[in-house]
Amino acid sequence: MSGAVQTGYAPPTGPDAPVPSRRRWLLAATVAWALLLALLAWTSVRDDPPTVREQRTLSEAGPLVDRAVGELVAAAGSAVLELTPPQVERGCRLTPLAEGATLSRSVAVAAAESGERQLLDGLADRLPEDWRAGVRTTPDGLRLRADAGEFVAVTGRPAGERRFRLTVDTGCRPIGAGYRQADDAATAGAEVAELADALRVLGVPAETEPELVTARCPDGGVARTVRSDTDLGLKAQVAPLAPLATGGPVLETAEAYAYRTDRATVLLDTSADDPHLAATTVCS
Repeated sequence: MSGAVQTGYAPPTGPDAPVPSRRRWLLAATVAWALLLALLAWTSVRDDPPTVREQRTLSEAGPLVDRAVGELVAAAGSAVLELTPPQVERGCRLTPLAEGATLSRSVAVAAAESGERQLLDGLADRLPEDWRAGVRTTPDGLRLRADAGEFVAVTGRPAGERRFRLTVDTGCRPIGAGYRQADDAATAGAEVAELADALRVLGVPAETEPELVTARCPDGGVARTVRSDTDLGLKAQVAPLAPLATGGPVLETAEAYAYRTDRATVLLDTSADDPHLAATTVCS
């Protein structure tokens, strides 16, 4: 029988036949692509904030955000300066045709002198384990990152000398019924009287209904901040407030002065973007 190969038939290949160079190139490209995808996935898990794949609305995400703020207040303890008002920002795009909104809530905290890293590390250790909280150093300073679940991100970043802002953020979501802060203010706390005392010594009339921000603590208690945005002008001085403090100041910088009493923490913030006076009671 002739060994000639018939026209139209591929020559037989055995186990020892060499792999064509094109096949080797495709194999190498496939391996490289798989490694790249694995690297990108690992980087995303480590660095990226949660995304909103399930498209839960602000009204559905609001209770989780409120609980997360309570966890932050409890973890920060006496370092808490104030709870800042919730922010709902509309205008982000879910799709080219659908508009959404972002809900964020923040807690301001103060570090001891040269104690910024210790503050954030302690916070990360005390937050729920499944948040996977961690602290790292970036070119812009220390950062705390955590995942509160259901695509809600928690971050901590510098907000002035020895101050940090801990923020809970939903990312862009459908608005739904919107966000309403839980009504935990049925009974006024000591923070109202402390704010009134601070305004009195500064020579400013007390507000009848100061702005109130609350958070339910993990133990069932309620943390509260009352704040006055009254323009204090030249009356925003430290000297009249000092006698109200129990012990020395908690914070004393060019833009902020904070002190504690037996019942609350009082903050005088004179920064240009948000001057105000606030009094806060925290979780027990």
